[in-house]
Amino acid sequence: MVKMTRSKTFQAYLPSCHRTYSCIHCRAHLANHDELISKVRSLWGCPQYAKQPVVNVGCGPAEERVLLTGLHAVADIYCENCKTTLGWKYEHAFESSQKYKEGKYIIELAHMIKDNGWD
Repeated sequence: MVKMTRSKTFQAYLPSCHRTYSCIHCRAHLANHDELISKVRSLWGCPQYAKQPVVNVGCGPAEERVLLTGLHAVADIYCENCKTTLGWKYEHAFESSQKYKEGKYIIELAHMIKDNGWD
């Protein structure tokens, strides 16, 4: 008897000619390196990348959290393929000096792998 299984498919693939970041757990594409906004370090010293846009990423409900830079409404983001929590999205900043973060994604380096053309 042959057991039929469904193969995993991703919602979006990034062009293979660009350096990309993928989910370390399932290799779903997440972001193009050329669209990297900045590299920052969290309170715990874990590198993170602020990216926009991202692909294959779902977003949970927003909640208010006090972060190093003040009060923000953030939503956890997760890989659409394997459902691993990857980081968060800034939905709203309550301080005017932090408004530039709204709509940006933070993906923790611990959940990303570099693909396509990294030396």
